[in-house]
Amino acid sequence: MSDIYLVVLKMRIASKRNPVNRHTYRQMWLNVPMNLLLWLFFSSVWAQDVYMSVNEDGTITFTDSPNQDQDFIVFDVNGPPPQKNTVTNKNFPKMDNFDDLILAASRKHLLSAALIKAVVMAESGMNPNAKSRVGAQGLMQLMPATARGLGVDDPWNPEQNINGGSKYLRKNLDRFGSIELALAAYNAGPGNVLKYKGIPPFEETQVYVERVMDLYELFLLERPIVPTP
Repeated sequence: MSDIYLVVLKMRIASKRNPVNRHTYRQMWLNVPMNLLLWLFFSSVWAQDVYMSVNEDGTITFTDSPNQDQDFIVFDVNGPPPQKNTVTNKNFPKMDNFDDLILAASRKHLLSAALIKAVVMAESGMNPNAKSRVGAQGLMQLMPATARGLGVDDPWNPEQNINGGSKYLRKNLDRFGSIELALAAYNAGPGNVLKYKGIPPFEETQVYVERVMDLYELFLLERPIVPTP
């Protein structure tokens, strides 16, 4: 699953005595390695929300004390899929951009379009350029070897990525016979589902399955995909 989300990411900072002041993206970029190490190192000791806002000139502001006059989004560096109630067009402006590709993949692989969209949202937050720390790529976060095995030549191409991810999801659904187990296999690997004879006892995977099922319900009942005329 991708570490990149447009919403609901919570960054950890070292100490409340030394809060994170506002930095523009350009300033943060110069110190990303050190800042990242500090956040990860102190994450078990201190926890405080860090907020992000995109400014009019395109720079990005990070702060632990947001200005009431600006719209800020909370980030969680290693967060799980977004919660259902945070999935809005404001938080995910690209949420409906890939609906036609999702519908095409659903017809090709005989899958619910709502399920595919839920996985895309969970994996990348609808970001076609998302890349995780372990190298998973694109909208459905395909690992390079998996992508090649699925016939995906360009994982950054939204159509290829959605088609490949849907094909993999279909394989897992056929293999395990239930949506929950197929999602667990998508997240933790089919080997772990076989090993534990069910959803693996990994907190990340258990939360992943629960959140994706919530998103599935959202896109099935509350925000169904409307085909382009």
